[in-house]
Amino acid sequence: MNEMSPNPTMTEEAPSPDTSPQSLVSEINIAKRLKEKELNEIGTECKEGFDADYNSRDKWEADLEEWTKLAMQVRERKSFPWTNASNVKYPLLSTASMQFNARAYPSLIPSDGKVVKGKTIGKDLTGAKGDKADRVATYMSYQFMHEMQGWDEDMDKLLMMLPIVGTLFKKTYWDGGTKEIKSCLVLPKNLVVNNWAKDLESAERVSEVIQMSQRKYEEKIRQGVYLDVDLGEPSVENILNDERNIGVVDATTPYIFVEQHTYLDLDDDGLAEPYIVTFELRSGKVVRIAARYEPEGIQLNDKGKIAGIEPVQYYTKYSFVPNPDGSFYDIGFGVLLGPLNESVNTLINQLVDAGTLSNMQSGFIGKGLRIKMGDNRFQPGEWKPVASTGSDLKNQIVPLPAKEPSDVLFQLMGSLISSGKELASVAEIFVGKMPGQNTPATTTMATIEQGMKVFTAVYKRVYRSLTKEFKKVYLLNSIYLDPENYTKVLDLPADRSDFDPENYDICPGADPSAMSSTEKLLKAQGLMELLPSGALDPIEVIKRILQAQEQPNWESLFTKEVQASGQLQQQPDPKQIEMQMKMQMEQQKAQLSQQQAAFKAQMDASAQETKNQMAQMAQAQEARHKESMAIMDAGIAEHKQKIFMAQGAQKLQQNAETHQQKLQQMKETAKLQSQNKTKPTGKAAK
Repeated sequence: MNEMSPNPTMTEEAPSPDTSPQSLVSEINIAKRLKEKELNEIGTECKEGFDADYNSRDKWEADLEEWTKLAMQVRERKSFPWTNASNVKYPLLSTASMQFNARAYPSLIPSDGKVVKGKTIGKDLTGAKGDKADRVATYMSYQFMHEMQGWDEDMDKLLMMLPIVGTLFKKTYWDGGTKEIKSCLVLPKNLVVNNWAKDLESAERVSEVIQMSQRKYEEKIRQGVYLDVDLGEPSVENILNDERNIGVVDATTPYIFVEQHTYLDLDDDGLAEPYIVTFELRSGKVVRIAARYEPEGIQLNDKGKIAGIEPVQYYTKYSFVPNPDGSFYDIGFGVLLGPLNESVNTLINQLVDAGTLSNMQSGFIGKGLRIKMGDNRFQPGEWKPVASTGSDLKNQIVPLPAKEPSDVLFQLMGSLISSGKELASVAEIFVGKMPGQNTPATTTMATIEQGMKVFTAVYKRVYRSLTKEFKKVYLLNSIYLDPENYTKVLDLPADRSDFDPENYDICPGADPSAMSSTEKLLKAQGLMELLPSGALDPIEVIKRILQAQEQPNWESLFTKEVQASGQLQQQPDPKQIEMQMKMQMEQQKAQLSQQQAAFKAQMDASAQETKNQMAQMAQAQEARHKESMAIMDAGIAEHKQKIFMAQGAQKLQQNAETHQQKLQQMKETAKLQSQNKTKPTGKAAK
């Protein structure tokens, strides 16, 4: 695969160079060994992989732009409902990120500069391991705060940006050019990973976008780090949707390179090994290939062949809240508070616009209305003459109806802001409104912990990522330790065995459960209440209080006797301690009795109140029952009366009809009798 070009003076073809991982590990630029065709194939493959990974996060990148604008309170000119209408941006997202930074930064970066803490692994019978761990912690703390330029500033930026975008990265590596260990901030926009990768360690590709000036590129060529490849002039094409790439090409226009951490099979053994390929994004031309492993990471099988290579991980991912959909890029307040912030902005602008309409009325003016001095606008306290009577003036002016700002909208806006602050843990206790001075330390601690229940989990994620970053620097020290700096810091001979990963571990100096100096001080002061028991070391307790107070040079505050002996000059009297304990026990018993009595009285009162309520409910139920029965009886009686009356009426009608019939019969009978009387008898006729 990687044959050298034949020597024209030789009749036989030159042998192929050794491309085994063992031979390439120390090469500054492996690309110098490869042919142009091979480099073009590698560049094409790497560029295609980059494009695929970049396109997989399209939605996330669009959201990132919106979150950034919202946090920066970018104001765009509005044309609705009218030109230059209210466009206020409420800083809910910005406030939440500032609160996170204000709490996390002092805890992770203490004022005494002790950012690293060393721990021993295994037994330490002689204390030698503990001494080495202390030396490691001291040296690395100095290394981060003083030797690694910009590390402190990068951490400040990280803790400010992380709550907004949700994901940030640190790149930790050995810079062969400057001969320094570096750990720099990398923005999520510039580190391209497939959005469905599980993590950095298992990702097939990790690509960092680097903008490099033409001067810097020429410098890399002369140092032998990059190949001298004709890249042409830098392009102003907006390749990465970055406004910084748009403009006129001049000496300041940067090239866009991609440093891709990937796998290549350069030795044709069928197993791809970890390498770093640097190529120009527009053309895909490779300018450098470097090994991404150490000789110790090469694993051989029983046949002497490479079974695997442990890659060196350059990047550390800092996460705010894991994405619920399982994607690689996590979420921050941009997702959690963004829609809420937008709603608050809308309500504020509606209220302002309503106030504008209410204070500056508009409407219609008849053409026949003539106002002297021309302008219809008024200044405060101004009167203008018009050529119209009062009635004409009233008829010629018709104002548009405008309502006052709605109280409902104002209340809704306040509710949304409160909900946003609750989600962001921006509670009153974090902005200076602490409990009273006489409040017990335990009560204050409980209040703080309640307000920090959401925030603590985020802080532990940051703590875990910072630990990973420290371990990367720790391993680099085991290889590239500067003896002069080590001696200068510790005033001891350099010993690379101090950075033996088998016996030591390192972590941040901060307590992952303590978010503020106030909380640390309260925890330390709580130990003072336990001193009378005699079970604690008074000097150690005082040390913790002084450290929590961040007192400068607190060791010098102790007396010479204490500094020499390690004991307090005035030890507490055991009898006095015993008396104090008895008094405390008596006080506790009295308080307990009072609490029990109060609890019993409260329970009795509660039981009596419950009994009274039950009696009242029973009485009310009985009254309602009687009332219902009375209403029912009245209804029944009324129904019976109606039936009785109906039956009586029917009977009367029947009697009347019978009587009428009898009368009719009597009339007919009387009529017949009368007729019979008036008829002449037979004798008289004759």
